Amino acid sequence: MAKGGQLEQMRRYDPQVIAAYYRWRPWRVVGRLLQVGWAILSFLLALGWDFATGREERQRPQRAAQLRRLITELGPTFIKVGQALSTRPDLVRRDYLEELTILQDQLPSFSNGVAHRLIEQELGQPVQELYREFSPQPVAAASLGQVYRGRLPSGEEVAVKVQRPGLVPQLTLDLYILRGVAHTVQPWLPIHMQDDLSLIVDEFGRKLFEEIDYLNEACNAEKFADNFRNDPTVKVPKIYWPLSSRRVLTLEWINGYKLTDAAAVQKAGIAMHQFVQIGVRAGLKQLLEFGFFHADPHPGNLFLTTEGQLAYIDFGMMDQLTQQAKEHLVDALVHLVNKDYRELAQDFIRLGFLPPGTDIDPIVPALELLWQEAVGSQLREFRFKQATDEFSDLMYRYPFRVPAHFALIIRSLVTQEGIAMNLDANFKIVDAAYPYVAQRLLMGETPEFRQRLLEVLFKDSRFQWQRLESLLSVTQGADGIDLQPVLGPALSYLFSDEGQFLRQQLILALTEDDRLHFAEVGRLWQLVQAQIRPRALLELAWNRG
Repeated sequence: MAKGGQLEQMRRYDPQVIAAYYRWRPWRVVGRLLQVGWAILSFLLALGWDFATGREERQRPQRAAQLRRLITELGPTFIKVGQALSTRPDLVRRDYLEELTILQDQLPSFSNGVAHRLIEQELGQPVQELYREFSPQPVAAASLGQVYRGRLPSGEEVAVKVQRPGLVPQLTLDLYILRGVAHTVQPWLPIHMQDDLSLIVDEFGRKLFEEIDYLNEACNAEKFADNFRNDPTVKVPKIYWPLSSRRVLTLEWINGYKLTDAAAVQKAGIAMHQFVQIGVRAGLKQLLEFGFFHADPHPGNLFLTTEGQLAYIDFGMMDQLTQQAKEHLVDALVHLVNKDYRELAQDFIRLGFLPPGTDIDPIVPALELLWQEAVGSQLREFRFKQATDEFSDLMYRYPFRVPAHFALIIRSLVTQEGIAMNLDANFKIVDAAYPYVAQRLLMGETPEFRQRLLEVLFKDSRFQWQRLESLLSVTQGADGIDLQPVLGPALSYLFSDEGQFLRQQLILALTEDDRLHFAEVGRLWQLVQAQIRPRALLELAWNRG
């Protein structure tokens, strides 16, 4: 049986330990259960009344808003549960999903006295000895903690995160109750599932315990900073380890502008188009290069620094993609661009969106229709938010389930698209993302990427001149991208043993249909001639070889 102290010191979510603890404390469970149960019952009764009176469809927006308010009133655990469910279009109807996405992660601040005592308890010294300056009131208060602005004796400005007192007992009690009632309320909730809801609660609980461990957040921040160490456009705050613990985190203060304040950003004289490109490129690097990505990039966690950098803060919610998942993700992008919907359906199986052995025959035309509706007449008009809305409807007709890490990716991409559109009304995600993806394919850093490039350039064993021209065109035209580093690796690969197949296919393509394709070669030369620097190319090719 778990002791009270053991529960307070839990580092990882363990439903068995939590159950063993609360099984012997029924009075605590009953009190909270009555509070939670009454809130849920009142909501279910309202749904039942709507159904009985034939007003279910008409009242759905009001009920969705009621659910959001109910979750907020129930406190930190339920706010986080609601936010987690807002990433699951496979579980939640679109109208409820839209309300959950606007859940506010804010609660009234707790007293400064409590915060100061917790800092002294965690760090071993009074606040006035640790910090030369310390703001009299928190500058921000969220569901899991609050933030103060301070200054170290050495002069550096810092942000000090302090966790809410009694948070672990509150979270564990709520998680215990949620697991207990999950099976009972599941049939009544407006969700579609293939797994037991308690498994979703456990999945959430593990992530939540990672988020409330500030030492884990500090490690995440340093790993993220190391990934972007050679990218001067991305800023990550420095961690002050001697002034950090599991419940207190001291990190560099970021001076900048909130991305919700487009007017302030414009007054700072920052070129919005270039800054948005920085954000998109940073997001793609996280997914396609590092696999380690910021899973909660809402406007409060992103800033534009006074130096024009994109600053990330709050690294409590991160996730890691495996190399295999990254490769499958690139496969899906390639098949989507090539409009190969059958292979795209297979990609969904490999990525875990569909169970193995799923009959994809009825899904293929549905995917094609969804893509056509999302894109319209031009690929440039594609909106990720619109595509995910369409996809959420598709999930109710076929056995889709969004894997946990991809739920976070979807949430991240939708949020970042919304921020970009707020800053730049003319933002097109395809225009911003495609140059980077094209450059990655053309550089072919790994055999897997080179194989995917071949899939793009060939269709039905015929070389696609237009696709190569498009790849070179968008790469060359992208802001801040030099085509020279792309041409060197491409030349090295072309004349390597591995590139023998491509050499043969290029020769065949040049004489295809019994004619020499001088016009196509001429257009390609026009694209690259300005950046051809023979000596630099030879050096790059030699170094790669």
